[in-house]
Amino acid sequence: MMPPEEPPEEPQRPEEDLHPHNRLLDDHAGPVVRPYVMTAGRIEPTRGKFDLITLVVAIGGGHDVAIGLSPEHRAILQLCQTVMSVAELTGHLDLPVATVRVLLGDLLDKGYITMQEPEPEADMHDIRLYKAVIDGLRAL
Repeated sequence: MMPPEEPPEEPQRPEEDLHPHNRLLDDHAGPVVRPYVMTAGRIEPTRGKFDLITLVVAIGGGHDVAIGLSPEHRAILQLCQTVMSVAELTGHLDLPVATVRVLLGDLLDKGYITMQEPEPEADMHDIRLYKAVIDGLRAL
């Protein structure tokens, strides 16, 4: 009878590969879903412009009836129980802003949220505005 073979030794990795910040995935990371999968490849919302300063709020109280929504959609609804800007949502969700805009468009289409677009900027072609700014700067 032959002695059992020893398992082959794993090649030694350089020390920098063992550092946790250099590893792409650890045992606890789980599956990674890319933003384009969350939006089905869409890069623009179906409705609404959703600037970074657009304010969004969920309509109604409980959204337990939100059947068929992704976890990201439900997270947005939970965050939007109070008025929140698109920039704040993006930070809380840790998603690209384009992805958040598409998800917000979905929720707007389904009537789960309402939004308030920012007021249009002042007429930048009015010379009086520039003179007022210059006068204000000179007064400092």
